[in-house]
Amino acid sequence: MKSNLEYLQENDAAVYAALKGEENRQKSGIELIPSENYTYPEVLAMLGSIFTNKYSEGYPGRRYYGGQEFTDQIETLARDRAKAVFGCEHANVQALSGSAMNQAVYLGLLKPGDTILAMDLSHGGHLTHGAPVSHMGQLFNFVRYVTDPSDGAIDFDQIRATALKTKPKMVLCGYTSYPRDIDYQKFKDIADEVGAITMTDASHFGGLVAGGAMNNPFDYGFDVVTTTTHKSLRGPRGGLILCKKEFARKIDKSVFPGLQGGPHMNAIAAIAVTLLKAQTDEFREYAKQVLVNSKTLADALMAKQVSLITGGTDNHMMVIDTVASFDLDGRVAEEILDKVAITTNKQIIPDDPKPPLRPSGIRLGSPAATTRGMKEAEMVQMADWIVESLRNPEQGVLDRINTEVAELCLSFPVPGLE
Repeated sequence: MKSNLEYLQENDAAVYAALKGEENRQKSGIELIPSENYTYPEVLAMLGSIFTNKYSEGYPGRRYYGGQEFTDQIETLARDRAKAVFGCEHANVQALSGSAMNQAVYLGLLKPGDTILAMDLSHGGHLTHGAPVSHMGQLFNFVRYVTDPSDGAIDFDQIRATALKTKPKMVLCGYTSYPRDIDYQKFKDIADEVGAITMTDASHFGGLVAGGAMNNPFDYGFDVVTTTTHKSLRGPRGGLILCKKEFARKIDKSVFPGLQGGPHMNAIAAIAVTLLKAQTDEFREYAKQVLVNSKTLADALMAKQVSLITGGTDNHMMVIDTVASFDLDGRVAEEILDKVAITTNKQIIPDDPKPPLRPSGIRLGSPAATTRGMKEAEMVQMADWIVESLRNPEQGVLDRINTEVAELCLSFPVPGLE
C-alpha cells in the first residue's frame, strides 16, 4: 500500500519538490525565529490524520452533525489536559490561531468601543493588542503603554495613571517581542483598582509557563490567559483560551458561533497530544533549557558589543538593534543571516524611526534550537557566527559559515526528520 507522500510525489511533483526543499532547509539550517519551533512526530501524524475529514461544529455533547463519538473524546481530552497543564478552570481549544483567540476574548467579554489597556506594538506588543492597522484596533478603544527608553522596563506608575484616567474594561499584558518577564501582581493590582478584567497573551511563552520555567498568570488571580500552541509549546498551529469559570460560557459562545464555524479536529487532536507531552519531566527540562540557552546567547552577543533591546533577556527571545550594532537595518541583517542558514526575522524596536519592512532590528529566540538538543556551547558558537556574518558579509566568509552551520546541524537532527 502506498503512503500518502508517495501519492503526492506521483500526482503533484511541484508541491512534493517544495515539501522536500523545506525539509532540507529545516535540517541544514538553524531556526532562531522565537515564534517557530519543531513539533513532535506524533503531532505531525495527527495533523495528517483522518480527523481532517470530520466536521464537528459545536462542542462535545452539543454538536450539529452526527458521528461525533471520537471527536468528542479528542476535544474533551484536549480541554482536560489544558486545564491540568495551566491550572485553570476552563479551556477552549477550538481557536484556529493566535489572532482568532484574542479576537474571541475581546468580542466575548467586551462591547465595541470599550477601552483596553495594552502594550504598544513597537515596544513589544502584538498586532491584536490594538495596533491601529488591525481590525481590533479599530473596533475597540485601545490605550497603549510603552516601555522606559533607558532600560526597556515597564513603567507601572505610568500604567496606573493611564488606567485611572481612562478606566479600561480590560488590562492586557503579554508580548510578541519584549525580552523581559512580567510582574503579574502589579498588573493585577492596577486592574483591580479600576475594576478591569485581567488578560495575559502568553502566545510566545505559553510552553515556558506549562513547563514551570516562567510564572503562571493564574497564580496571581488573572481572569483569562491565551496562548498559541505551536511556539514554545511545540504543538500544531492553534490557540487556547484559558479562563475562570465565570467567563466560560461567554468565551465558548464567542468562539462558536460568534467568530468561527467548525473546528479543525485534526489540529485539536494534535493539541491533545501536545498537552500530554507538556506534562512530562522531559518537557519541563526542555523549558528550563530554553531559558538557559536564550540567556547564554544574549550574554555572548553583548560580550561582542552587540546592542540588545532592554540590555538582555529574561525569556526565550532577544532583539538586536542592528543599526546601532552593525550599521545595518533589520531587513539587510535578516537577508545576510539567511545566506548562512541562520533564520531570524526583522523586527521594529521601540519608537523605531524606520518602516516595518525595513526596521532597525532583528529578533532571535532559542526554542527551536533547544528542541534539537543544542545547549550553551552551541549558543556561543551562534553568537560568533552572527557577529562575524554581520560585521564582515563578504561572500567567502558567508560561504564558510554556511558550511560550518550545516556541519553543526548534522549532529542535531530535527525531530521527525531524522
